[in-house]
Amino acid sequence: MSDADERNPSGRKPLTLGARTGSGTVQQSFARGRSKAVVVEKKRKRVAPGAAGAPAGKDAGTPSGKPAASDADKARAALAAKAKQLGLSEEELIRRQRAIARARAEADERDAKKKAEEAELARKADEDRKALEDQRKREEEARKEAEARKQAEAERAAAPDPADIPVPVDPDTAKPQRKVVDKDARAKDEARGGDSDDDEGRAKKKLAPAAKAAPSRSKDSGERRHKGRLTIQNLVEDDEGRQRSLASMRRAREREKQRRTQGGTEREKVARDVVVPESITVQELANRMAERAADVVKFLMKQGQMVRAVDFLDADDAELIVEEFGHRVKRVSDADVEEGFISADDAEETKQPRPPVVTIMGHVDHGKTSLLDALRSTDVAGGEAGGITQHIGAYQVQLKSGDKITFLDTPGHAAFSAMRARGAQATDIVILVVAADDGVMPQTAEAINHAKAAGVPMIVAVNKIDKPDATPDKVLNELLQHEIVTESMGGDVQFVPVSALKKIGLDELTDAISLQAEMLELKANPDRSAEGIVIESQIDKGRGPVATVLVKRGTLKRADIVVAGVQWGKVRALTNERGQQMSEAGPSLPAEILGLDGAPEPGEAFSVVESEARAREIVDYRMRQRRDKSGGTGGGGTSLEQMMARLQQNEVQELPVLIKADVQGSAEALTGALEKVGNEEVRARVIHAAPGGVSEADVQLAKASGAPIFAFNVRANKQARDLAEQEKVEIRYYSIIYDVIDDVKKALEGLLAPEKRETFIGYAEILEVFNITKLGKVAGCRVTEGVVRRGCGVRLLRNDTVIHEGELSTLKRFKDEVNEVRAGTECGMGFVGYQDLQKGDQIECFTVEEIERKL
Repeated sequence: MSDADERNPSGRKPLTLGARTGSGTVQQSFARGRSKAVVVEKKRKRVAPGAAGAPAGKDAGTPSGKPAASDADKARAALAAKAKQLGLSEEELIRRQRAIARARAEADERDAKKKAEEAELARKADEDRKALEDQRKREEEARKEAEARKQAEAERAAAPDPADIPVPVDPDTAKPQRKVVDKDARAKDEARGGDSDDDEGRAKKKLAPAAKAAPSRSKDSGERRHKGRLTIQNLVEDDEGRQRSLASMRRAREREKQRRTQGGTEREKVARDVVVPESITVQELANRMAERAADVVKFLMKQGQMVRAVDFLDADDAELIVEEFGHRVKRVSDADVEEGFISADDAEETKQPRPPVVTIMGHVDHGKTSLLDALRSTDVAGGEAGGITQHIGAYQVQLKSGDKITFLDTPGHAAFSAMRARGAQATDIVILVVAADDGVMPQTAEAINHAKAAGVPMIVAVNKIDKPDATPDKVLNELLQHEIVTESMGGDVQFVPVSALKKIGLDELTDAISLQAEMLELKANPDRSAEGIVIESQIDKGRGPVATVLVKRGTLKRADIVVAGVQWGKVRALTNERGQQMSEAGPSLPAEILGLDGAPEPGEAFSVVESEARAREIVDYRMRQRRDKSGGTGGGGTSLEQMMARLQQNEVQELPVLIKADVQGSAEALTGALEKVGNEEVRARVIHAAPGGVSEADVQLAKASGAPIFAFNVRANKQARDLAEQEKVEIRYYSIIYDVIDDVKKALEGLLAPEKRETFIGYAEILEVFNITKLGKVAGCRVTEGVVRRGCGVRLLRNDTVIHEGELSTLKRFKDEVNEVRAGTECGMGFVGYQDLQKGDQIECFTVEEIERKL
């Protein structure tokens, strides 16, 4: 063998640039990850030596001794020829060859990495398998030792007392018996599959080196079926020792753990501290005890109580159940869920100055809204895009000086007393608007009382000073009767004359507000969860429940979870009084929030809670409190027996009414006003009052209750109108609250029994009693006083005692029927259904007049 053959044992010729054929490999990719390397060859065209352009021979060269055509020139020529054959440029061919080389290198690198990973996985699997085998060996040894101890204890227990049998037992005689036991156990193990130390189903040990020499089972025994999945690696390696997968080992561990748990002693029960409120469901109680609800239901059924998992239990029953299940009881009150809902006051160092909240109050038509409109015209941002949202009742004004003031507008009607009271409670300063021409009126005095009850400072704004009959001094004197002493009279209440129509004195009013706010030093902590009060709420047709809130402290943001009264929800949108979207609302800023599950009651405090579970817990507690206060009954408020007894006794007559209003405050005001109308005989009962338009559900409720529907500033949709016509339900539309009150008052007056007024008209004395066949007994009388008329009421007096009261059936003068008989005239009288007449009886005649009663 030559040296070349020794260097190249494969016999293949090496590839060189000077070869006559250019070759390369191309990696072809197929489906499912398969690939194939294909050798590509290109034969070069043979050129005769010495021809033009042909390469010179090996010995040809230049005068300097160098070759005529170098290897680089040959390679370039070959590359150009190959590129021409493939229809590519030399640069493209070079790039393609380089890409092929990179692809080969990357493929080699991936193969090496894959082999390394496979080796690592195999190593880890081998380690896990060895660890499992060691653990199983230790467990098997422990099991055998335990069995040996049990057998020894059983033998000792079965052995006779040495005192009774003095002959000792030969230990040699026990050895065959143990061997027999071992043989029996080995036979049982072989019957199970030949693996005596494996109780885990198909989990098998790796064959030990000594066991490999044992005769193997035939191929028909199913050995190949238990080897696992047939893979290329299994075919290539042809491993005699079967390896278990990680999943199989995990299953084996779980089965072993379960076997030990079932075969050994039961786990010790953990006693827990169970919080038991005043009312809890069976399911919730089971969850707190970490027990199954079915076990709790079974226990209650044994006690004779047929309950379900969703039924409620009181605190006493729940405490007994917890003690029976071996836990400790911790009694709490339902009211504890509201602890921390309204947190304590913040530290002074965390507080920052905030705008004042000013409420405008006064009598109706004294110019409150006009004054607010005049103040809002001074707002720097008043010309921005966006309209004014109706019924928000709260506006923030930015003055030219940069200061901000939040105004709350309250109605002046007498029916809106509750709204004025809420405005006084939510405010920092009250502006009392008094008309200079009217002076102090009833609602003015009521507003003064609300401001005093809330303990807030007051600023008196005397409006309409531009009128000719305006007398501001008269207003000041009238305010003295209500203990309101202005600064001009030596008091501490600021007095500002203004004209909302002419815009006179507005700067002085804003200066007075700023001065009062500086004296109050209003501050709040904006860096905390928001708390505040609900100003107004309504049901918007397109947006759903909308609540107008005033933030007292903290910052209200989108996606906050808010609880207000018995309503809760996640804030989906925040808008200001102009309908513009806001990302957050700080202290003293009014805002409309969307996302609550209902319209909350105005005046309710709202707060942001940390989770939906906390919100549901608070709302559920408040709903239970409301049901308990109402007695758990419906709108009637009485049981069927009470209602029938009331109807039989004719105790009181009720007029059911259903109210739908534009906002919750109007519905509340109407409810309060109608409940005041009536007396001890008749009254109005509001079966339902809510904001929003009239719907089909409202019509059905009114039909079932026999009540008319009063729609205040709202309308019924087409479906509701059609249903109302079909069911004969009356829908009345109103825009003034006094019209509603007047109509209800008239309806209640119609239910009142008329007043009967008795008028004495005359006396008569019976002179003789005649018995007439067709008429019965007829008294011959003389009218001694007044007059007697046919059909009038009569009382028969005997010895000054009334023995009969009724009506005259006949009144005759001689033989003729007459209408009346005057004093001093004799006549004949017959009584309806009464014949016991005696001579000398006195007859008292009277008339009864029915007069309609008024409320």
